[in-house]
Amino acid sequence: MNINIRIHIKAVSRVACVTLLLTPMFLASCNDWLDVRPDTEQKEKDQFSTEKGFKDALIGCYMQMAGQDAYGLRLTLTSVENLANLWRINPNTTRYGERDLSRHDYTTDNAKSTINSIYTSLFKTISQANLIIKNGEGNTGVFREQRVHDVVLGEAYAIRAYCQLDILRLFGQMPNGGQKQVKLPYSEATSINEIPRYYTFSEYAEKLKNDIARAEELLKDSDPATIYPFKRTYATDEEYEKNDFLMYRQMRLNYWAVRALHARMSLYTGDAETALTIARSLIEAKLPNGTAVCPLSGQNDYKLGYTTCPNECYFSISEYEIKTYAVAYFTDNADNVVASYDENKLAISNEMLSELFEGENIESHNRYANLWNQRLKDESGYFWCGFLRYCYDEKLPNLELYYQLIPMLRTSEMYLVAMETSTDLKEINRLYTEYMISHNVATIVPFKSLDEVHTWIENEYRREFYGEGQMFYTYKRLGEKSIKWFKTPADENTYIIPLPETEYDPSL
Repeated sequence: MNINIRIHIKAVSRVACVTLLLTPMFLASCNDWLDVRPDTEQKEKDQFSTEKGFKDALIGCYMQMAGQDAYGLRLTLTSVENLANLWRINPNTTRYGERDLSRHDYTTDNAKSTINSIYTSLFKTISQANLIIKNGEGNTGVFREQRVHDVVLGEAYAIRAYCQLDILRLFGQMPNGGQKQVKLPYSEATSINEIPRYYTFSEYAEKLKNDIARAEELLKDSDPATIYPFKRTYATDEEYEKNDFLMYRQMRLNYWAVRALHARMSLYTGDAETALTIARSLIEAKLPNGTAVCPLSGQNDYKLGYTTCPNECYFSISEYEIKTYAVAYFTDNADNVVASYDENKLAISNEMLSELFEGENIESHNRYANLWNQRLKDESGYFWCGFLRYCYDEKLPNLELYYQLIPMLRTSEMYLVAMETSTDLKEINRLYTEYMISHNVATIVPFKSLDEVHTWIENEYRREFYGEGQMFYTYKRLGEKSIKWFKTPADENTYIIPLPETEYDPSL
């Protein structure tokens, strides 16, 4: 099999059905199951009567997650980053939805359309996962191996939890304090005729915990990632390649990724103790051969030009069109090569870049050096800074494994979670030193107090996860009264995105 075809199939690329799964039967299957409303109960019964049907449905979930309205663009690079005011929006832009989100004006038709697209895409993925769960629980007969059943079902629970957490982070009430109470749907429905129940914040958090716990339970003893290093699951000579569905675990919600999701969810919902315990365990986690599961990779990855830090991703989405998006929204040139800045580009000013790295040693800092093209020139001759994380030379080898990716859960996040939730300054400074070395910073000044740590943490989330869609949630979780580079004070109306007007709580 051609290596490019094979890698995309294993990596569960969004376009797998179109460009890689070459038989008409498989193509029809994928197209059918991206539709979350099956035509008949018989169709559902037929789909889940075979192991292949379950696998196809799971692939469909990842394809939906990688769509532009979800994590392929809006929930990582554009819309959610504009909510955090990380991009400078040109006044003459025709991207009106993005402009309105950056103004936190959720009343316009353009903003509503963008929000509705995100919401719909997330629930399409959730409904697809629900079909797998509904038909997979207690049904091992169609699977040749128990472990495949457990991996498919475990990933389905994890996908549902991943997407439902972001429904909470976008549309839910303030997780700490705040006056406005918001009930949200936690969907376990598989039919358009089923209206999901709405839950309070605490009830919703409990649903998340249950789904994540179930995913962990199913994956702990079945996932090859608990035995083999991630890179070995890319190899061609492992025994488990006989069941190649279990390969390329780093591009799926594997056991370690679910643990990282658990830490993220715990921090957001206010369970700092659990978040710290899990973050510590992941940082220290070892495989049976004694190697670290997923160590910090920045120092080596940036040297190799891997600006998405693929080797520290617990979970990443394979998106072969990411360079196309990067050119359309950011820049198409390498650092310090003059490129054009038009009205529809997203960029930051040189002043914003200076503020972003204020207090940091930028002489050797690999993010400062590798993620920003400071020669993006507008019509008046003024220079802006274009974003380079998703730009790459298309002639490079192994694009599918190291470049055409969007990070979803990374080791760097676990370090920040541990530093934020620990009260042991010695532990924090040890983690901080390891973390800064990964960014090629040689001179490291230890923190003298926990207050210093917490000030640095917020700024570091902004620096570390640019273009990955995490900063708005950080502001909201911390209840910040101001958003950097947004002049108006932030309040609950800023942070609680209104649900689409078509949604309603049937219990009211």
